[in-house]
Amino acid sequence: MAASIVPVSLNERSYKILIQAGLLRRLGTRLDELGVRGKAGIVTDRNVAQHYLHQLVHTLKRSGIDAVPIVLAPGEQSKTLDTVEHILDVLARHRFERSSYLFALGGGVVGDLAGFAAAIYQRGIPFIQIPTTLIAQADSSVGGKTGVDHRLGKNLIGAFYQPKEVWIDPLTLRTLPMREWIAGLAEVIKYGIIADEKFFSYLERTMPGLRKRESATVAAAVKRSCELKAHVVASDERESDRRRILNYGHTIGHALETLGGYQSLVHGEAVGIGLVQEADLACYLGLCDRSVVERIRKVVQAAGLSDRLPPWQSAKIWKAMLHDKKVSRGQVVGVWPERIGRVRMMPIDQGSFRRWHQAVHRGSSGGRPFQTRAVVRKK
Repeated sequence: MAASIVPVSLNERSYKILIQAGLLRRLGTRLDELGVRGKAGIVTDRNVAQHYLHQLVHTLKRSGIDAVPIVLAPGEQSKTLDTVEHILDVLARHRFERSSYLFALGGGVVGDLAGFAAAIYQRGIPFIQIPTTLIAQADSSVGGKTGVDHRLGKNLIGAFYQPKEVWIDPLTLRTLPMREWIAGLAEVIKYGIIADEKFFSYLERTMPGLRKRESATVAAAVKRSCELKAHVVASDERESDRRRILNYGHTIGHALETLGGYQSLVHGEAVGIGLVQEADLACYLGLCDRSVVERIRKVVQAAGLSDRLPPWQSAKIWKAMLHDKKVSRGQVVGVWPERIGRVRMMPIDQGSFRRWHQAVHRGSSGGRPFQTRAVVRKK
């Protein structure tokens, strides 16, 4: 089966997203075409390494490339400057040059770390994304956002740095734990809400198949998510305007991740809550109809995600939102749905947020109680 190709058009920084089942077994030709030579670092984590590191090292060595694995501890807790420094130490000890490549083999955390290290080592070396999670394949591997977390907020330190290519092998999703799989569905749902009502309707119909990881449905969802993100990124590479619509669900979502110490919720779980609660807030502000909220709530629930806020005070959530990188001139700028497929960006004040939050906790917004680990099932 031929690879699907999704172009990301950014002038001299343009690149391709290649999507093909079994792609990891067919990389030799692509390595030659890109001119990968000499040394290549492979940034991955322990969980991914046990499934795919040996295969990639073997492929690189067969192509005459000196592969240097850099295996990290898994999870958001690794997304720190200390971890980036460790990656840089390995590159320096092995005398990587500006022409040396770095591969990001893993999920969003690995991609962000490897991309940031590539951006700053010798002022920039080429890197390739090889995403192995649903969130990374459908969202974070595309667009050039790299970076790490700060104790006061998520992704506060980083750079825009585009990969040379993105290589997506949907077969790698078979080894993804159920919790991570379900969490990734939140980012897929996001694309339908912000840009494509037809795609959202498709997700409403096919969510049972996505939950079961049916190959054709998964491939279609990943490809369409990449197409939508590529279109947005091409129109606004550095998030000065339209690209900010990709933050839908993340204003509240990132605050929840931060307050949970990046442990109680994985990223997609927090975003899933954010998708529903930011729609509910938009409805409270008169920006959308209640039916919009309920459609979003139903598909989020169908994905197996929680849709309710944890029992934190509004002031605590608001304070965490103020540390988000999307704050502009001291204002929390959110993305709010007007209808499925169309959103608007506008700031919100603390008073409105507090009054809405009080209404939510009086029970005026429906939905199941807040849950974290209980809403997903591991293999």
